[in-house]
Amino acid sequence: MSGLPPMPPLPVASRLIRRLRREWAMRRLADPAYRFLFDAPPPGEWVSLDCETTGLNVRSDEIISIGAVRIVGRRILTSERLELLVRPERGVSPESIRIHRLRERDVAEGLPIAEAVRRLLHFIGPRPLVGYYLEFDVAMLNKAVRPLLGQGLPQEKIEVSALYYDHKFRQLPAYQQHDNADIDLSFARLMADLGLPLRDAHDALNDAVMAALAFIKLRELGAA
Repeated sequence: MSGLPPMPPLPVASRLIRRLRREWAMRRLADPAYRFLFDAPPPGEWVSLDCETTGLNVRSDEIISIGAVRIVGRRILTSERLELLVRPERGVSPESIRIHRLRERDVAEGLPIAEAVRRLLHFIGPRPLVGYYLEFDVAMLNKAVRPLLGQGLPQEKIEVSALYYDHKFRQLPAYQQHDNADIDLSFARLMADLGLPLRDAHDALNDAVMAALAFIKLRELGAA
């Protein structure tokens, strides 16, 4: 016998780790006005999020629009949505306009990114974030979030494409279940396979709503 206390059961250990991480993050919080981000999230609530940007380089490109919508249970509260235009510091290139159709004059009266992020943080609160390839959007947002909080977005993040991958993986025959399983994760394919309507893409609010629809459907299928 080593004399060490027994390890707690896995769910208990997981909750303990989450609590310790939360306490550590709260100690690092730069502005106490944002302590509400660390409250317990309302049960059965999430926020689906998407950003449109001037490009795909996290270091040099900028956010030009943010769309977010609240999810409560199986409902998408489109009446409680957030739709913001953001004024970039370096303008909008013709290449990015072809993708998201937002011109220089469309975003000229947009919010400064710091103000847009403040509004977004109050809209999200402590709710977990949902999105399609959410990692990129979070990385873009964190450039403006870190000066406010002293850290990145603290909410739990839920990646819709990962839920879909797990759902499809479980349906594969055993001989096809390997690390490089060929599963199409494109947004159009995902939505079609789940029997969901495909809105105009590269619109932040539309993309947030579609990610919310996919999340709800995957939860119903037992993937989340």
